[in-house]
Amino acid sequence: MKKLFFLLFLFSTFLATSQSIKLRGFIKDSIGEPLELANVIATVKTTGDIESYAITNYEGRFQLDLPVNNTYILRASFLGFETQEKEVTVPEDASDLALHFNLNPQANQLDGVEIVYEMPVTVKGDTIVYNADSFNRGDEKKLGDVMKNLPGVEVNDDGEIEVEGKAVTKVMVEGKDFFDGDSKLATKNIPANAVDKVEVLRNYSEVGQLSGVTNNQDNVAINIKLKEGKKNFWFGEITAGSGLDAETEARYLVHPKLFYYSPKYSINFITDFNDIGEVPFTWRDYFNFTGGFRNFNRGGGTNFNIRESDLGFAVAQNNRANSIETKFLAGNFSYAATSSLDLSGFGIFSDNKTNIVTNSLTQYITSGVTESTSSNSNQHNQLGMLKLSGVYKPNVNLQADYDVLVKASKQTEDDATLSLFQDFSNAISENKENKPASINQNLNVYYTLNDDNIFAGQIQHLLQEEDPFYNAVTDLLSFAGVLPVDTLQNRYNINQQKNIKTHKLDAKVDYYHIINNKSNINFTLGSTLSRQKFNSNMFQLLDNGDREDFSETLEIEGENQPLVNSVTYGFSDVFLGLHYKFKTGQFTFSPGATLHNYTLKNEQLGTSETQNDWRVLPDVFALWEIKKSESLRFNYSLSAEYTDVNNLAEAYVFNNYNRLFRGNRFLENSFSHNYNLTYFSFNLFNYTNISGSLNYTRRLKGIKNNSQIVTINQVTSPINISSNFPDETYAAFGRFSKRIKKVELAANANVSFSTSNNSINERIQKSESFTQNYRLSARSSFREWPNFEVGYNLTINNYNNGGLEQTFYTQRPYVNTDINFLKHFSLSANWDLYNYTNKAKTVENKYSFLNGTLYFQKGDSPWEFSLQATNILNTGATNSDSFNDEFNTTSQYFVLPRIVMFVMKYDL
Repeated sequence: MKKLFFLLFLFSTFLATSQSIKLRGFIKDSIGEPLELANVIATVKTTGDIESYAITNYEGRFQLDLPVNNTYILRASFLGFETQEKEVTVPEDASDLALHFNLNPQANQLDGVEIVYEMPVTVKGDTIVYNADSFNRGDEKKLGDVMKNLPGVEVNDDGEIEVEGKAVTKVMVEGKDFFDGDSKLATKNIPANAVDKVEVLRNYSEVGQLSGVTNNQDNVAINIKLKEGKKNFWFGEITAGSGLDAETEARYLVHPKLFYYSPKYSINFITDFNDIGEVPFTWRDYFNFTGGFRNFNRGGGTNFNIRESDLGFAVAQNNRANSIETKFLAGNFSYAATSSLDLSGFGIFSDNKTNIVTNSLTQYITSGVTESTSSNSNQHNQLGMLKLSGVYKPNVNLQADYDVLVKASKQTEDDATLSLFQDFSNAISENKENKPASINQNLNVYYTLNDDNIFAGQIQHLLQEEDPFYNAVTDLLSFAGVLPVDTLQNRYNINQQKNIKTHKLDAKVDYYHIINNKSNINFTLGSTLSRQKFNSNMFQLLDNGDREDFSETLEIEGENQPLVNSVTYGFSDVFLGLHYKFKTGQFTFSPGATLHNYTLKNEQLGTSETQNDWRVLPDVFALWEIKKSESLRFNYSLSAEYTDVNNLAEAYVFNNYNRLFRGNRFLENSFSHNYNLTYFSFNLFNYTNISGSLNYTRRLKGIKNNSQIVTINQVTSPINISSNFPDETYAAFGRFSKRIKKVELAANANVSFSTSNNSINERIQKSESFTQNYRLSARSSFREWPNFEVGYNLTINNYNNGGLEQTFYTQRPYVNTDINFLKHFSLSANWDLYNYTNKAKTVENKYSFLNGTLYFQKGDSPWEFSLQATNILNTGATNSDSFNDEFNTTSQYFVLPRIVMFVMKYDL
């Protein structure tokens, strides 16, 4: 297998380097000064087809790859200069050539000047504009396929876009937010044939007034320009299909999409109904979806997050499960109500039913017990969100934004688990339900008083409520010494009710004083106010159906242990920040510090505890702009991390059938020193993209678990670990890609080493995790030949928990191919081989997934017919492993069987 992939890499290199010469030269102005980021394009003289193109580097140097035995017209252009043409002939026996241009200034450069040819890439300041058709191979279906063709752009396995190693934070279409910029929804739904140009907006700022005074180096946005035939017209597609799986059960797919864009308004509708495992919007997407809400006081130093209640809902691995049925509806609109007022919004509804079947082996570190579990989980997730936004901008000096985001969901899960450990067998039935709802409002006002003074105000309010319910029916009683359970019942039916309400208000005002065109000073005054109420209780259902409520407290070994929570928790952070930003030569520095006053008060068990702290939290930002497309960036910050009410409620609550948790009202905050060094270079001269980062985090007084473990049962409470036992994380990431003609070669590496300390059975236990992920790949972009992507991925996970060391390996070679044949047919196939083992060779599993689709579309017909097959080899299960301070787990997940579908698509 390794020899095969080595030969494929050699073949890729051969295709990329054969039968052509390099033409090199310089583009300079009329007095001989080099023009950086000038364009040169080579077209075939006889046909006018674009053969090659280049962008000059800082020396004005360019290079082109030109096939031999042809004549080309070379055109050199640069904004503000006259375009110059030259003709060159490349004979069959030619060696490398040299050709230079000197451009004359253009007297009147108008934005509306018509260009008779399209440059594949144009650079305008921080914006890179790609002409999509110059890179398309002809087999693209969705925006994600178009993005993969562009130099410096990557689409990860989840459909999220990354540019130059940075995650894209916003996707727009014709300047209008697409579902508030969610890149996953964009890549998987916008038709490829609608895309004309892709604008990559680096150092992106949503507020033009703040673009010069804030640090936006991590902000990347993408704007999609549509083809002329897609503007002021409805367009989209209707897809429907049916088929059978390997067990002859019927399967279905219905996927209509509709889009409309005009200068005045835009409307998008996306729907997806299927039971073939395609999940357009997951539970994780729902909780990660911010709706475009900005991070409050980013860089201020405080980490105080309202977390969701943890009931241990099962999670599908890589969106694979034993069965998945999806219903998805989404709509998005924007409307230019007046010249100064823009309105927009979206609504998303998702209804997923998932069956997850898992076999797991869990090794408990302290007790040395190994638990074997087989579980069958049926989930039903109903998710909904609605957002409305308004932007009022009467003039260039004033802008006001208002957003309201409403989220509501219902998640239920029924689990049947058989647990085997030592000589015990425990049949467990669990029922979980949670119905969280929240309303998040945001108001921002930006005012420029004059050239030297800018004001920015922000207010956010969060109202949230959760009511998670947990029920466990077991053969064995796990916590006989903790819970007052009636032991005379046939089975133990334990129930838990919780309710958590949160009000959180964030407000701040920023004042920017522009000292000169290279420096400014920023003052920040603000506060975070939070009030939470946490209530919980437990009860037992007896065999006769009676309900037996547990008392508020239980005496254990002479101490009263609470079993009912009634907690009120208030948190406030009042802060004043000062930052100074200045630029000298190629360097930009922005040191600063924020003074915080924290006030905490929690009321429970008839008493009240308060805490008041003053903290100064420094941060430093430094940037070295080596060239326009090459930089080195350093960040340092000291952050204070405060918990929410979930870790403070002292009465026992269930996490699952063998884990009890109780909070600690005396918790203090932890501190984290965060260091980051990031390098990136995007060289349009030779299409080489290099990015990398080094990260180090040192966490002091960390909020960690203090666990009492007996066999497989745990009772856990959070504590502050002494600063003598810090948690540390070292992480490194690197990516290299180079495009050679029609083949892009890429290499990725991601390495992380972390140490953490927890208290297990009253003893500090050190755990180490060393994870490594490496990937090599080659991807072609031919128009006439079959296209391929070949790669190899290696994952190594090494865990050392209290001296128990385990290492797991996952090797994944993969091949993707796209072939056009017989004029109207095309075949797309992908194959992944997984080889999952551990170092001790006690776990070995090899499996693969093969998917393929045969398409038929006659010419420009709006009809497309396809035969789709997923999991052709009918693979039954996948593997994964996980690690924490108490145990290691390796799991087997059962997946959907082979499914064959006949699908029809009609382009509107």
